[in-house]
Amino acid sequence: MSDTITAASLEEITAELAHLREEVAAARGLAQRAEDRGQVENLFNRYMFLHNAFEDEQIIPMWVKEGTEGIRARYTNAGQYTTWQSVTDYHRGRPHPEGKLILHTTNTPVIEVAADGKTAKGVWLMAGTESGLTDPAVAEAFPDMYSPDEVLGKKVWAHWVWCKYAIDFLKQDGEWKFWKFRCYELARAPFEENWVSFGLKNQGAFDLDLMYFGDDGKPVFMPPADEPAPSTNHPYSPESVQKLEPVPPVAHDTFTDTFA
Repeated sequence: MSDTITAASLEEITAELAHLREEVAAARGLAQRAEDRGQVENLFNRYMFLHNAFEDEQIIPMWVKEGTEGIRARYTNAGQYTTWQSVTDYHRGRPHPEGKLILHTTNTPVIEVAADGKTAKGVWLMAGTESGLTDPAVAEAFPDMYSPDEVLGKKVWAHWVWCKYAIDFLKQDGEWKFWKFRCYELARAPFEENWVSFGLKNQGAFDLDLMYFGDDGKPVFMPPADEPAPSTNHPYSPESVQKLEPVPPVAHDTFTDTFA
């Protein structure tokens, strides 16, 4: 009888231990995904702080290593960047123009880490302001974007701007890195004008390869694209219908290129 009870007890203990091991493994997995999610969100937040301060050179190490397959970045309809050099060129040589302000604030993140822990996906909304001073002669080429008055003898551009981001992240050597990056400009408007009337005039802007306005407000254009954009995106227009793009990520086991 004693031997029978002992055998039954050992069987129950073994089953309980197996159950506890499963619970511990599940808890560890959940904790790791939560840690990964926090690191991914911090990575993009650091990106935005650096970008707002014109410190884009510090963003370059936040990208995957040179030679990583599948690297990609896209900002306009002018094309897509698919090499490490062309992707990181976006962050090189940016000036610190006097009087220029960029304040992009991101919100509403939806971040999903793949169950295998190798990749993650995230989408964000961005609301912000952009402003700067431009030599009047340069401003003549872009009359709609400027305020009527001058400051310090220069034309003023002061815009509200709204964007969406869709980003894929890759874990390399234990650290999360940008892998595939897409920015969609949703709407913008000069301080003195609403986004509805400006949106009607601004539809062609997203097809241009303008990157930013640099010293003296001179336009600086994107590096030559590696390939055409596979699809087009246009900012808000009073003649268009809004759509769910990008689609927020959902729980998934392994990477799928949903933002292509």
